[in-house]
Amino acid sequence: MGKHSRDFAWGAAFRRQLQKEERGCGTVEKYLRDVRAFAAWLGERPVTRETTAAWRDALLREGYAPATINSMLAAVNHFFRFMGWEDCRVKALRLQRRMFRPAEQELNREEYGRLVATAREQGRERLGLLLETICATGIRVSEVAYITVEAAEKGRTDVSLKGKIRTILLPNQLCRKLLKYARRKKIVSGEIFLTRNGTGLSRKQIWAEMKKLCQAAGVAPEKVFPHNLRHLFARSFYRACRDVVKLADVLGHSSVETTRIYLLTTGEEHAGKWSGFG
Repeated sequence: MGKHSRDFAWGAAFRRQLQKEERGCGTVEKYLRDVRAFAAWLGERPVTRETTAAWRDALLREGYAPATINSMLAAVNHFFRFMGWEDCRVKALRLQRRMFRPAEQELNREEYGRLVATAREQGRERLGLLLETICATGIRVSEVAYITVEAAEKGRTDVSLKGKIRTILLPNQLCRKLLKYARRKKIVSGEIFLTRNGTGLSRKQIWAEMKKLCQAAGVAPEKVFPHNLRHLFARSFYRACRDVVKLADVLGHSSVETTRIYLLTTGEEHAGKWSGFG
């Protein structure tokens, strides 16, 4: 029996499988989005290793970054494994190991300071404090819900994600700010960062609120997203302790190689440190 795009109606079952694997909400949505993109491109053609490889090559011709293509392939290959279509899986593009990170996409400490200051000037206290919290702890945006009144009182919180539990330490100054904010908002327990309706902030809401700061703060929009604050934390933490293994534990990375990506320097920074043999 052939494999066709109509079989992608298994999307709901695939979602349940990803959730069973304790994938993050963002990852689940990304995998589903990538699988749908492949199904739309495929049309009525059968699903084979050849058509999957043709999709990969088409993405490359369309100008997608190789890392993005590999990320999309990972989602589609995972779906094939779920469906038992092992013969349709294809290899990822081979990538040269990155030596530098693009400076135009990296948020620096001075720009971060402008974002926080702008949020305060605009009376957006919750957003300013949220930026400080992510940058001071290195938490993922999906872990904001673990910043509670109880955590601020103890100075620590246990984050459970992807089957792992790790302890996040909250700096004393941040705890004081969080508790002061909670008292003003009459939040006596539970999550601190809430909407007007008393529900937790979503990834989409946080992203959108951050983007609204860009123009007033004079920071390029492509630099302003929650994960860049996590990168800024990682670089600051590493400069203080010079221990990549400890940093990997703090960030919740299973592999130190993932952590190393966070510590790449820009080409400009490298050139400033290296003067050659002249």
